[in-house]
Amino acid sequence: MRLRRTAAALLLAATAVLTTTPAHATPALGDRSLGGPSLGTPARHPVGTATGPDGRTSLTDSRGRRLQLRGFNLDKYAEATEADVRDVAAQGFTLIRVAVSWTRLEPTRGRLDPGELRRLDRLLGWADRYGLLALVDFHQDVYGPKFGGGDRGIPVWATRDDGLPFTPDPDDWFAGYFQPAVQAAFRHLYDDPDLRAWQADFYTRLARELRGHRSLLGYDLFNEPFGPVDGDPTDPAVLAAASAALEQGRLADMYRRLITAVRRVDTRAWLFVEPTVLVGQGVPTRLPGFDDPRPGPPRLGYAPHFYDTAVESGADWDPSGGFVERYTAAITDYPAAHRLPVLVGEWGPPDSRRPGNTELVRRQVAAMDGFAEGWTMWYWCRGTGGYCALDPAGRPAPGDEPAFGPYPAAVAGTDVRTTGGTLRWRADGSRTSSEVVLPPAAFPHGAAVTATPAGARVEVEQPAGGRAGTVRVRLPHASPGTPVTVTVTPR
Repeated sequence: MRLRRTAAALLLAATAVLTTTPAHATPALGDRSLGGPSLGTPARHPVGTATGPDGRTSLTDSRGRRLQLRGFNLDKYAEATEADVRDVAAQGFTLIRVAVSWTRLEPTRGRLDPGELRRLDRLLGWADRYGLLALVDFHQDVYGPKFGGGDRGIPVWATRDDGLPFTPDPDDWFAGYFQPAVQAAFRHLYDDPDLRAWQADFYTRLARELRGHRSLLGYDLFNEPFGPVDGDPTDPAVLAAASAALEQGRLADMYRRLITAVRRVDTRAWLFVEPTVLVGQGVPTRLPGFDDPRPGPPRLGYAPHFYDTAVESGADWDPSGGFVERYTAAITDYPAAHRLPVLVGEWGPPDSRRPGNTELVRRQVAAMDGFAEGWTMWYWCRGTGGYCALDPAGRPAPGDEPAFGPYPAAVAGTDVRTTGGTLRWRADGSRTSSEVVLPPAAFPHGAAVTATPAGARVEVEQPAGGRAGTVRVRLPHASPGTPVTVTVTPR
C-alpha cells in the first residue's frame, strides 16, 4: 500500500463520517478448543486458539502456549532468494508473508504456469528448511496489469472494464481505484458467475499444490480489498456507504466462496480475511462473521493493515494526530466479537529515518503487542530509504530498530506485554517453558537475563554466527496468575 495526495484526502475525509457509524455487530462464535497434536511443522506452529478474559483470542501451539508470530513481507516482485529467507530466520523471526500473483500463476485460464509454480514451491521449501511459517497473500494493487500493475494482480483475461476509461496518475497510484474502468472490473469480479467460479477454482488448485509444505501457515484471502463506488468518491458520505456495502455484501460473499474453495483441498491451513484499507484511519470494519467448514475448531483470523494515510502520502508522523489510538480502538471490536486472532499483514512507514516516523515504528510495535498475535512488516529488502527494513549492509534501517527487538515467541501465560527489553506476563500455572527471542541485531554480543518470581529457571541459548538467541523460562512452582518479568540487556 502506498497512498498519496488524492487518495489520502479521500480517506481522511471519509474518516469523520465512517467513525461515527456503529460497528456491525454479530453474535460471537462458540468457544474454540485447542487443535490436534503437532503435525511436525515448524516450532511454534499454531494449532488452535485461546480466548482470554479480555476477549482477545490468541494463537496457541500444541502445548497451549500463546504465540507471537513476527516477520516480513517479501516476493511481491518475484525477487526473494534463499538468502532472504535464511536471513529472516537468522534474525529470530518466524513468519514471512509471501505475495503471490494470480497473473503470474495463471497467465492463461485453466493452467497454472509450471515455472512460476516451481518458483513458489522452491520459496516455501526454503521456509521449510529454515523453520519459518509462510502466509500466502493473494496480492493485488489497483486490480491488475491491465491498469499498470505489471505482472501482478488479477489476470487480463479476468478483467472486464466495459470499455470505460482509465487514466493513470503517476503521482497517485491509489487514485486508480476510483477510475471508471477499475470500478467496473471489481464489479464484474464480485458479480459475474464465471469470474467467481474461475477465481474459486484458482484458489482450490493452488491450495492443492501448496498443502504439502510444513511451513504453510495459511492464506490471506485478498489483499487490500476494494470495490465499486456508486457516486462521487470525493464525497465522504458516498465513500462511507460504499465501504459498508462492500464489506457486508460483495466482499463477504467473496470470502465465503474463497474459504470454501481452499477447504475443498486443505483443512489444515489458517484463513485470514482483510477489511478495506479505511481501517487504517480508525474506521471499524463492517465485515460479518464467517463459518469454517473444516472438521474441528475453526482456523480463521483477521489480517488488517496498519498504515497512516498522512505518512503514506509523504508526511512525517505527528504523534498529536491520534492515529495509533484511533486505529487501536477501531481494530479490536470485530476480532473480539468473532473470537479471531489478529495478524497485521502490512505496516511500516516509507521513511523510518525521519524523527516522527521513527517514533511511529516504536509506537506501532508497542500497540501491536497489545492487540495482535503477530505481524509482517513491509518490506524485507536492502536500501537507503523507502520501505526497505534493512540498510545496504543488511542491518536494521535507521528507525526500524524496534521491529528487531526481543519478543515473547511462545508464552505459557496470558496478558503478555513487551516494553523495550522488559517482558511481562501472568503465568498459567503449567510447567511448560516460555520462549523469548533475542534477535542478533539487538543483541550482537549476547544478553544478560534476569527473571522473577523467585524460583524461575532460566536457560539462555546464544548461538554464534549471527543467529538469534533464545531465553527459555520455566516456572515449576508458580500458581496461575503469578506475575512474571523477564529483563534482557545487551552485553
